[in-house]
Amino acid sequence: MRTRRKQPDVPAPDRPWDEIVPGLWMGCHEYRGPSGQPALAVARDEFDLVQTLTRARSGHGPDPGVVHHVWPIPDGPLDGTQLAGVIRLAQAAGEALEQGRSVLVRCYSGYNRSGLVVAHTLMRQGHPADEAIRLIRSRRSPWALHNELFVEYLRAGLPTARLLEELAE
Repeated sequence: MRTRRKQPDVPAPDRPWDEIVPGLWMGCHEYRGPSGQPALAVARDEFDLVQTLTRARSGHGPDPGVVHHVWPIPDGPLDGTQLAGVIRLAQAAGEALEQGRSVLVRCYSGYNRSGLVVAHTLMRQGHPADEAIRLIRSRRSPWALHNELFVEYLRAGLPTARLLEELAE
């Protein structure tokens, strides 16, 4: 099983989600189950806030009563509006963490889009970009944030990347 992007060398994750820092989880919609076959990652009520960066998928949760933010973005170049949404999601994740709530940020494979939001959340907490990226790769997967454009966005700072994208439009 491979990720949705046309990169055959990128393996599917082995777990539905991983804790990056206490209370902040990064995950996917589909992973390689114990048998090696594709398995659905279904969030129920184990998180207080779930952020989904793909279309909401039927059967993937979360349960009713769990706060669920959906902001579908591509795993590729983002425009100013999409970057603004990523910034807002990171702010909401950070605020939830400050309130002692648990947060799952997920995308299809749990590597790039979720990594962008989680990294920006960590940066808002004071982590430098490269430290946030290293932490995510060590806790989620070495394949996390393999989208070099997203790494460039993080190193420039998302507000700066957003401004540059809006000027280019």
